[in-house]
Amino acid sequence: MYIVIVGDGKVGALLTEYLSGEGHDVVVIDSNPKVVESAVNSYDVMGICGNGASYQVQKEAGVQKARLFIAVTSSDELNILACLTAQRIGARHTIARVRNPEYTRQLTFMREELGLSMTVNPEYEAATEIFRVLRFPSAIKLDTFAKGMLDLAEVNIGEDGILDGTPLYALHDKFKVNVLVCAVLREDNVFIPSGDFILREGDKIHVSGARSELAAFFKLLGIYKHRVKDVIVVGGGKIGYYLAQQLLESGRDVTVIEQDEERCQELSELLPKASIINGDGTDQEVLAEQGIDKCDACVALTGIDEENIIISMYAQSLQVNKVVTKINRISYDMLGSIGLETVISPKSISANKIVRYVRALHNSEGRSMQTLYKFLNNKAEALEFIVTEEAGVTGVPLKDMRLKKNLLIAGIIRQNKIIFPRGNDCLEEGDSVIVVTAGRFMSNLSEILE
Repeated sequence: MYIVIVGDGKVGALLTEYLSGEGHDVVVIDSNPKVVESAVNSYDVMGICGNGASYQVQKEAGVQKARLFIAVTSSDELNILACLTAQRIGARHTIARVRNPEYTRQLTFMREELGLSMTVNPEYEAATEIFRVLRFPSAIKLDTFAKGMLDLAEVNIGEDGILDGTPLYALHDKFKVNVLVCAVLREDNVFIPSGDFILREGDKIHVSGARSELAAFFKLLGIYKHRVKDVIVVGGGKIGYYLAQQLLESGRDVTVIEQDEERCQELSELLPKASIINGDGTDQEVLAEQGIDKCDACVALTGIDEENIIISMYAQSLQVNKVVTKINRISYDMLGSIGLETVISPKSISANKIVRYVRALHNSEGRSMQTLYKFLNNKAEALEFIVTEEAGVTGVPLKDMRLKKNLLIAGIIRQNKIIFPRGNDCLEEGDSVIVVTAGRFMSNLSEILE
């Protein structure tokens, strides 16, 4: 697929890496020549230096033959203008990054009247993911499928964990809960496990199941965390605003600590039910005054990764029930090694959302793809498909299907019921099916077969 990306900042660079890695023909446009040179040298892409909204620059980039045009510069207005120009030139689909909360309220208008195929707001998407984790704090990370019916939760098997040495086939008999271990990260290697796979101390696992079953499972493991009621948010930027808004609407108590006095005034007007504190969130005295040792969750959302890490480590030292850390540049692997578990990257969340859209466009049956999540340091994927007759997978018992290696059917949702697949189960047209895989890119359900 021919794809043009305008803006090679954090989100653009990650998109360039993902989409070029999946074999698409990618052209990168950016006004900074060093950024363009870096993209061309790092990936198999073309690069053009210039204004991404310019007619001449877009023509030079071949936008007239692009199936997808993506504008992810730091300017909302430039992204929208670039997409409108691309549509006139001939791009079939356009995606714009739109971050301003004022524009967020009129996204429907932008899609319907301006013809944008999709808009992406990294800050809003990040806030939504944090809110999802805070609603179920026992999980390091939580992904949701089938409109919330089935969850995929990430947890660690710690020292002296009762899962150590347990083969997966014995999991149900041992714990009497309907959950399925879908993926395991062990010493930087990802396994899509079979029934005879044996769990070990230090494994990071992804478990699928209904929320109630996962809660029961975590209680048996001794890692269940109670409902979050009081949240301290350090950083009153866009993510902090969106998150506080969602938390307040769900009945939580929210304290926002923000260093900029003018921004505090804005937040006081936007969030009248929240406690807005003007102060330095890295100052222990400020955190102590706001009762960090008594809160249920602390979310570090400043604009500096290092500050977020310091705040999170301090909160963990006080045994705060749930700690969430926002990062932009530092790797997940590095943070995991120092004990920070729930880490949120706005650029990764937005890039994954766009990749899901690209996968859907890539295949004529791609519309059957509903959801895509990358996890375990982007080494594994979980995808949700709607089963169609054309996919060629209906009516055959799973035990007789020749599934590709490193692939697992993690759940089937049929008529609002969750089915954990066994060998004699068959896929039926209209089912939602969750597929977990590692080491490959899928855009079509038929690709599960050898």
